[in-house]
Amino acid sequence: MPPVAPGTGLKRVLAHPYSGRMILDRFKVTGQVAVVTGAGRGIGAASAVALAQAGADVVISARTEDQLHKVAAEIEAAGRRALIVPANLNDLDAAAALAAAAAEEFGRLDIVVNNVGGAMPDAYLNTDARTLKNAFHFNVAVAHALTQAALPHLLETRGSIVNISSVMGRVAGRGYLAYGTAKAAFAHYTRLAALDLAPRVRMNAIAVGSTATSALDIVMSSDELRTTMEKNTPLGRIGDPEDIAAAVLYLASPAGSYLTGKILEVDGGIDAPNLELGLPDL
Repeated sequence: MPPVAPGTGLKRVLAHPYSGRMILDRFKVTGQVAVVTGAGRGIGAASAVALAQAGADVVISARTEDQLHKVAAEIEAAGRRALIVPANLNDLDAAAALAAAAAEEFGRLDIVVNNVGGAMPDAYLNTDARTLKNAFHFNVAVAHALTQAALPHLLETRGSIVNISSVMGRVAGRGYLAYGTAKAAFAHYTRLAALDLAPRVRMNAIAVGSTATSALDIVMSSDELRTTMEKNTPLGRIGDPEDIAAAVLYLASPAGSYLTGKILEVDGGIDAPNLELGLPDL
């Protein structure tokens, strides 16, 4: 490369292909189609609405149809179309079928948000091998089934996948053996699969911290528990589902086009569980 003449470096920067575009344009997904699992409430619902507000039509799926209708109304209020698919997403075939539903209804698929998952905390001696197997199935295998089914469509659109992992996949706390192990596996799945899918399809994950969803209903209803969690969080508050939805949009949109195989930590700054379960020593 020839040397840069004095005073010309800035001109080269300004000649970048994104020059002349508003930075907010990179967060738009206008005309794209997304699938969001676990979209009846919480992070899934917020993510589906955020993608719609940024221009996407959205396939939303969860067990409870009434919840999906409420989310669909918000998507339509944003001027986009929603396809409701009530399903038990613990069923691998039901999860995989969402990709075909998106292609049939909207003619394409650009974004997959693997949000469904979870596992109840419990003591070590109560966490048997079947519990671990079920946690891995629900948090990893279901996402894998949908991702593989979506891949032919995503290859055509050079699409993006966002996986919802957890801070418990990287920190240690008593009672989180099944959940934390599954979420750690999901985070590393993201790193490994991203290399397999590059360069045409991107995959990233979000390590979510304590967020005000139904999983925290008990905490949110107790001033004492909530205050404890807030004190143990550097940013001094519980996360909002829209905090996570904003990260989903970033990773799924052109704004995140130079990221793949990364785990974005959206957790208020914590490096340890911000609420101990009080489990005794063995």
